[in-house]
Amino acid sequence: MRRTLSRLVRTPIVGGNWKMNAGNGITLETVDALVAGLNAAPAPKCEVFCAPPTLYLAHVNATLKNGFVTSAQNCYKTTKGAFTGETSPEMLVDAGVPWTLIGHSERRDVFGETDELLGEKIAHAQSTGLGVVACCGEHKEAREAGTTMDVLIPQLQAIASSTSDWSKMVIAYEPVWAIGTGLTATTEQAQGTCADIRSWLAENVSAEVADAIRIQYGGSVNDGNAAELAQAPDVDGFLIGGASLKADAFATCYGVFK
Repeated sequence: MRRTLSRLVRTPIVGGNWKMNAGNGITLETVDALVAGLNAAPAPKCEVFCAPPTLYLAHVNATLKNGFVTSAQNCYKTTKGAFTGETSPEMLVDAGVPWTLIGHSERRDVFGETDELLGEKIAHAQSTGLGVVACCGEHKEAREAGTTMDVLIPQLQAIASSTSDWSKMVIAYEPVWAIGTGLTATTEQAQGTCADIRSWLAENVSAEVADAIRIQYGGSVNDGNAAELAQAPDVDGFLIGGASLKADAFATCYGVFK
């Protein structure tokens, strides 16, 4: 049975994943232009984080105001060592970054990250007190075959078995077929899958965790569809890609949560 709880008891959370972009360009100047736009935008009435590329993360963390916080896009499973190109959770905490994404579909599909590795990353990040936005999602073939939860359950099992502090965990449901494609899940699809995730957590973790956990929807969310998607009672926020690179569009998206 699907489990739904009024979002009145869960504070919505919206994230902007800049990916390997820096606003409307790839320079510090374009980063500063986006940050200035965000600082001048209406202050959010929900939690909002921005996840810039690692090179700009400390700079954005120091200059972004207006009630926003920052998030890393990724981190590794150990404190330090010979892991070229990686960043540890301890480094993020030391830099004052409160969140990290883990398990985005691009990390899974492009870089081959497995549920086992992602579970290790989650466990280590949580051990440092870092907040984790753990991503899960299915490809188009699974959606069309009606096997979405068959795909999501192993991903959710890796998340659940690695989480020690559910108060610092957010789940981002991102159907892979809707990321960067212009396709967006209907409100019914987003609500249905987020409700299924909540029900799975109730049955396999606890009813308390299921009621309290915030579940984001991600996948071509923009200023034109955010208001409708936000009506879904089990959608507690968004993880936004392209629309987060434009301050006015991003403000419209988080502004739907009053």
